[in-house]
Amino acid sequence: MSPTAGHSPKRKSQGRSLLDIESLTPEFIQKLLKLARRMESLRQRPNSMLRGKTVALVFYEASTRTRVSFELAAKALGATTTLITSSASSIEKGESLLDTVFTLRAAGADAIVMRHPSSGAPHLAARNLDIPVINAGDGMHEHPSQALLDALTMLRHKKKLNGLRVAIIGDILHSRVARSNVHLLRKFGAQVTLCGPPELAPEVCTTLAPGVHLTRHLDEAIRGADVVMMLRVQKERLSGLQVKVDDYVAGYQLTTERLKLAKKDALVMHPGPIIRGMELTDEVADGPQSLILDQVANGVPVRMAILAHALGAAP
Repeated sequence: MSPTAGHSPKRKSQGRSLLDIESLTPEFIQKLLKLARRMESLRQRPNSMLRGKTVALVFYEASTRTRVSFELAAKALGATTTLITSSASSIEKGESLLDTVFTLRAAGADAIVMRHPSSGAPHLAARNLDIPVINAGDGMHEHPSQALLDALTMLRHKKKLNGLRVAIIGDILHSRVARSNVHLLRKFGAQVTLCGPPELAPEVCTTLAPGVHLTRHLDEAIRGADVVMMLRVQKERLSGLQVKVDDYVAGYQLTTERLKLAKKDALVMHPGPIIRGMELTDEVADGPQSLILDQVANGVPVRMAILAHALGAAP
């Protein structure tokens, strides 16, 4: 089957899809975060808000935190989930993206959660489907649910995002997490400083949103920061860019001594998976200022809110 006009579902309104942070209004983001707080209490008891609904988890890339939390979120609301991976489906045989999502829609999926290595893949699916599509990470573009759970995590410890000084350290260029967080934080008036070597944080990264600052010096980035967000750095990527691992660790690893430059109550965050001894030390990862596991925990109510909104069941 090919995705011809005769086979594709007639597209309806896609207002309930979540494809990025950049296009969202602050008011809508606040609505989702408020809903996420309400969802926390629903996790403690059986809930049938999405009973009878089926959520298809389509993951063309490996994932633990995002996939599991979307699955737990759906089940906490009474939905059924089905997991499709590229290595255990017709995707491996060369089936196109549109053929895959059309098949899932025809089989009865009410919403699709998608992670894909190509930027814009969830947008393509959303343009051709009459059910909501939720972007769980697309290429080097965005990871909207991660930014939402990061915002919720910050607001658990800080009164507001406006004026908050946030340092984002590491591989900015390739990070969809960084992009989504920059868009969200700047919408709410946070001060954002990006930091990394030129190969991983080129000047073009400052164009992500107005008012973003860039520095090559870790000490400058975290001095006086309220939040220090570390990003995963792949060793093989450093090798390809001819950046020595030892040089990166010496210049950009977060240690307990460096963390002292930030505010005393500064939060340490990381979207995971963390590479201990690379981006940060064990002492920092497991220290009292680390909210890495809090981020994981907050991912479930945030994704419950996203699914409830997407399927028109938000209270």
